[in-house]
Order: sequence, then C-alpha cells, then structure tokens
Amino acid sequence: MPDVLKKPLLLFRRYYHALWLRVTLYALMSLAVSLITLVLRRYIPEELAQRIDTAAVLPVLTILASSMLAVSTFTLNVMVSAHSSAANTATPRIHRLLLQDTTTQSVLAAFIGAFIFALSTIILFRTHLYGDDEAVVVMALTIVVVVVIIIAMLRWIEHLSQLGSLDNSLNLAETEARRSMAALRKDPALGANPLTPETILPEATSPLRAPKTGYIQFIDTRALNSCAGDHGLVYILHRPGAFVLEGTALAQLSGMSPDSDLDAMARAFVIGTTRTHEIDAEFSLSTLSEISSKALSPGVNDPGTAIDAVTRMTALFWEAAHIAPTDTVRAPQVFCPAPSARALIDAAFAATARDGAGQIEVARTLRRCLLSLTGAPDEALAEAAREMAGRALDYARAALPLESEKLELGDVPAQSFSTTTEPTE
Repeated sequence: MPDVLKKPLLLFRRYYHALWLRVTLYALMSLAVSLITLVLRRYIPEELAQRIDTAAVLPVLTILASSMLAVSTFTLNVMVSAHSSAANTATPRIHRLLLQDTTTQSVLAAFIGAFIFALSTIILFRTHLYGDDEAVVVMALTIVVVVVIIIAMLRWIEHLSQLGSLDNSLNLAETEARRSMAALRKDPALGANPLTPETILPEATSPLRAPKTGYIQFIDTRALNSCAGDHGLVYILHRPGAFVLEGTALAQLSGMSPDSDLDAMARAFVIGTTRTHEIDAEFSLSTLSEISSKALSPGVNDPGTAIDAVTRMTALFWEAAHIAPTDTVRAPQVFCPAPSARALIDAAFAATARDGAGQIEVARTLRRCLLSLTGAPDEALAEAAREMAGRALDYARAALPLESEKLELGDVPAQSFSTTTEPTE
C-alpha cells in the first residue's frame, strides 16, 4: 500500500466503523427514496396507479413507523447490554472493538432508516405533496423496505447468539491482535530506518514537541521524511501506543533548514485520547492478556478462559514469527524504534504468569506454550520467551502449595508445533 494512502485509510477505517456514520447514511438514503417517488410517478401506467390509493398505503406506513421505532429502541438496549456484559466478563477495553461491529451497526441503521422512510412518507401524504398517483410507487418502495427489514432481522437474530459472549470477545481481540502483529512484523520501523541502541544521534539536535497530551496512534513517516528535506534527519522517540504530554519531545531533529515546517511535522503524529489497535501490537496483546487475568480473579475463577487466551496468543506469536519483514525503507531520513520482542512477550504473558501462578493447569499450559516459542525462527522472540518461561516458573514455585506440582512444572515439555513453515510475505 502506498504510504501516502495509509493515514487517509486509517481515518476512513475509523469513520467507517463509527455507528453514527452508518445510521446517518441510511437515514439520508431513506429520505432520498421518499422523495424519488415524485420522479417515478411519471412512468407508472394509469391502470396500475388506479389499483392502489392513499387509504391502502397509509396504514402500512403507520404500522411500519411505529414498529421500527420500537425495534430500534430495543436494538439499542440490547447493544448496550451486550457491551456492558462483555466489559464485565472480558475487559473494558473490548468495548472499543464491539463498537466496530458492522453487523450491529447495519441492522440498527436499517431499522432507523425504515422508520425515517415511513415517517417522512406519511408527512408527505398528510401535506398533500403525495396523492393517489404516487400511492402505487410508495407501496412498491414499502415492499422493498419490508424485505430489507426482514433480512436485517434474520441477521440480527443470528448475531445475537454470540453478541457479548466471552468467545466473541476473545475472537474480536484475537483478530485485532493478528492484524496488528502482522503489520508490525512486516514493517517494524513504520517504513523508516530502525532506531536501535547502536544508533548514534548527532550532537546538535532540536526537539519536535507534542502539540497536545494523549496517546500516539499513528506516525506518518513519509510526511516526516518530506519535511526533513535532503539533509535533515528525524529520530522518532516514541512509537504508537506511547503516552506523551503536551510540550514533551516526540522526536529529535538534526540538520533541519530554518524554513522547515515544524507544525506539519507535528501533525504527522496522530495523537488521541485512547490507544488504538491498528499498529499498536502491544495494546492488542494486552487486551487478550487482560481477559486472561480477569478470568483468573477470585470472583471469576475461570482458568479455562485463561488457558484459551494463552494458547491464542502463542499461536499469534508463532504465526508472526514466520512472516518475512519488509526490507524497503520508504523514509530514509527518518529513524523509528521498533518494539522489542521482550516488550511484546511481557504484554501478552506477564500478567497471566503472575495471576495464574497458583493454578497448576494454567501454569503448566503457560510454561508449555512459552517453551514452544523458544523454537521460533526469530531469535529475539525465542530468547524473550525463554526468559518469560523462567519467570513464570519462579512465580509458580512461589505460589503452588505442593512440591509434586512444582516438580511437575519443572519437567513440562514444549508444545509441539511444526517448524517447517516457510516465511510468508
């Protein structure tokens, strides 16, 4: 994907998943359908127009308007209840993923759109802008709207069977984590040069300061490269997911010309009030980790969910380790740090290693999965998994009450995974 499109596509994806946008579009379309009758009536044969009059259409529209208002209210109540249930059983962070549920949004938008169509058409009839000549067109459009509502209801009934469930929350979190992990693996430095501890910064640098307080959600390295010119260098200090305060340094600049547009460079950093999943793999993994930790709390006591979350995250790391990174540097004047494998492993497994240390089934699964990751083709990931496996063993030895369980945990073998998978592009 061309870099110039990444930021617009990111913003488009956020608006596309916004509830208000879909409902507004359906409402505007409903109004357009109501008004298009004035055009279509010219093409209706007179014999057909005489078969249906206003008295036949208005009762149907009245029933449609009243029922769709009630169904829309009921759908909103169900959506809020499902989101609240998922936040209580999984993690409050899952609410942001549930808000992106396009099925719920489309169903709700269809119900509200049908209500607006029926209400606006009734108004047009009562104000005598519509008469018997338009009744046959309105009836035909009403039949189409009813078919759309029936399809939406069938989708909604099917979707309700899993909306707000723990499995659905895990699936949503896993899908986002897989997407962000793949993006991280393919482009760890966001198209820039990797900024490592061995990178030597020039002695004379000036800070690029944050325009506001919040979380970094996206960094447009191509825009930074354009602003840097031929001789300037930009050393990014924080990756997406970092919390920055207004006025603190986002990056260090070197060799910049006096006419450099620092405001444009600051706008290359998208800063918001919350963390997002798009390119923040640590946040996506921590969401799954929070589900695991909450399941291990004394009030829930659900080790099966913790085991499920651990195995899902292990599979994500294993898949990501077999994705070949992109070698192309698209912003040669920019340096950006990549998240360490240790930070990713900590985000995924540290909380479960601590909270599940006293339950042998959780500790056993966690250690087996971590030992499996020591066979990953990524050496940094393998070493981080080895360190976490040792830490998990220390936690378990301090928490398990029986010596036999401690001995058993020390002899846990690695989970068998295929090591013949070729790196994918």
